[in-house]
Amino acid sequence: MAKTIFDKIWEKHVVDRIPDGPDVLYIDRHFIHEVTSPQAFTGLERRGIPVFRPDRTFASPDHNVPTINQHLTIGDRLSRLQVEKLTENCNKHNIRLFHLMHENHGIVHIIGPELGITQPGQTIVCGDSHTATHGAFGTIAFGIGTSEVEMVLASQCLLQYKPRQMRITVEGELKPGVVAKDVILYIISKLSADGGTGYFVEYAGSAFRNMSMEARMTVCNMSIEMGARGGLIAPDKITFEYIKGRKYAPEGSELDKKIREWKELRTDEGARFDMEYKFNASDIPPMITYGTNPGMGIPVDHPIPDKKGEERSLEYMGLEKGQRLLGMPVNYVFIGSCTNARIEDFRAVAGLVKGRQKAPNIRAYLIPGSKQVERQIDEEGLREILAGAGFEIRQPGCSACLGMNEDKVPRGEYCVSTSNRNFEGRQGPESRTILASPLTAAATALSGKITDVRTLI
Repeated sequence: MAKTIFDKIWEKHVVDRIPDGPDVLYIDRHFIHEVTSPQAFTGLERRGIPVFRPDRTFASPDHNVPTINQHLTIGDRLSRLQVEKLTENCNKHNIRLFHLMHENHGIVHIIGPELGITQPGQTIVCGDSHTATHGAFGTIAFGIGTSEVEMVLASQCLLQYKPRQMRITVEGELKPGVVAKDVILYIISKLSADGGTGYFVEYAGSAFRNMSMEARMTVCNMSIEMGARGGLIAPDKITFEYIKGRKYAPEGSELDKKIREWKELRTDEGARFDMEYKFNASDIPPMITYGTNPGMGIPVDHPIPDKKGEERSLEYMGLEKGQRLLGMPVNYVFIGSCTNARIEDFRAVAGLVKGRQKAPNIRAYLIPGSKQVERQIDEEGLREILAGAGFEIRQPGCSACLGMNEDKVPRGEYCVSTSNRNFEGRQGPESRTILASPLTAAATALSGKITDVRTLI
């Protein structure tokens, strides 16, 4: 019987099947951070259970951490306690921790791939919905709740019902100024914020095959924003070349053996999906959102559509049906998050702003996703370009993506953001988020108003 990539990985990891119930799924990699893990460790201690496979769990504080003066004691009491508890739990249970001052510290979904911890064919979980990022390597990766974090720590397994499967195919070449973030925002705008509910998505077609690994991670990262359980892309030569030489990647003959196995991770011809969608890459423009869920997206030069049920969202955003956002003044730009804080993103921004200056009304935060990205920014001379253009480059962390730390957008202010969610108050109480690509965000920073990047390239 013809099988999908998802089928092949899932079946290989089923430890047991419960009649009329879920499967017992073995988990290869488990990432934890300071927000969703403390309660899980407390649960283990109450029951006197040790961590079963500490070598399969990797930890990094990222959500609540400050992005300036990370060498100092964290000022916010709750954030400090959470980070201290993570450190205590990792030391107690012999779990590898990339602490704030570690050379490999960063956002969990960025350091996993860049360190070679993430590899094709794995099952990967974390107490964070954007674990879907790792699907770019041909993995089954998804977010879990705190009780499930405890379950994985205790048994290295999870009880899971197998989801339905969807394939989204995008064929053709992207036009200038259009990048991976635009592709996924376009798809979500077509399917809606709940169009993928109950499904695991495979992204197929030449548009994805032609993407870099960093671009593929951006796409898979936002699978969750259309309600999907996760998303994946078949591993290929681009994947294998990315993994080679990374700290935790296999080497020599072991790598050769792994690559032979990874090449089998492709969907068989004739394999059936529960749902399929097809799009043309040439139809995709630079995208922005106008509402309070990622499905409320439009081409940057289009007016806000007249749709029923969006009145509350538009009221919150201070916008009206038929209004054009192009040319609308904004005061904040955020380039970062597990969606767009990789070196490729900062190279693209630097290429656009080189020799230019941001608008005086704009406060622009640039937050690298890891210490490694931060080093690359310096080594490649990008800091000089970006700082020279007036951008503020901070230290790694989730930062203004979710408003759980000191980096917040003020009440009522608009922020063009490369993050993944535009929910009410996501970037700070009563803040207003407009999702966009790094290029669109950078173009907006230069002009001080929402700008079509195609006019600058």
